[in-house]
Amino acid sequence: MESRRLAILCSHLRPQKKPDFSWVSASNCVSNGGIDDTKKKSIKEIEKEKEEKDCIFCKIIRGEAPAFKLYEDDVCLCILDLNPLNHGHSLVIPRSHYTSLEATPPSVVASMSSKIPFMSSAIMKATHCDSFNLLVNSGSAAGQVIFHTHLHIIPRKASDHLWTSKGIKRLPLKLDQETTDLIDSIREQLSSKNHSSEEKTAS
Repeated sequence: MESRRLAILCSHLRPQKKPDFSWVSASNCVSNGGIDDTKKKSIKEIEKEKEEKDCIFCKIIRGEAPAFKLYEDDVCLCILDLNPLNHGHSLVIPRSHYTSLEATPPSVVASMSSKIPFMSSAIMKATHCDSFNLLVNSGSAAGQVIFHTHLHIIPRKASDHLWTSKGIKRLPLKLDQETTDLIDSIREQLSSKNHSSEEKTAS
């Protein structure tokens, strides 16, 4: 009886082997309700990623869609329009995705615009034209179809009959209250934008 008690006592004092939990799979759960903060994305970020993924110009820039590239640098590239209005119709597009001209940073617009003189000159010489249209469609009502900022360079000849200023009905500006109100409204908008730009620079 005494020896049995001694055996039981020894078994309690002897170090026990730790249980093997290696067969249990690790969980990706975290303490804050199962969502890792580092993986959280705003709806705006998700929408922007989807826009860039589906955008044909972004696909061209990533090399996922074909294009006839005429020029490229770190900020933008120039390609032939695949549905040209005229022979040599080309597009200048920024490498980064901006949905409209208004959403495009001034520095990017400046870089794109600086390419127009030599690009248009090369295109006009190659197409034997002496004129060109520089066109921006910004927004649906203005005819924008691909919502990634781009500038159109459209070489022109007098005989192409693409469109003429004579074919567009233009009315003289009325010097009335409506025009005065328009001028005041635009100046007010420009003033507020300048003020906010100065505040950003100061901060």
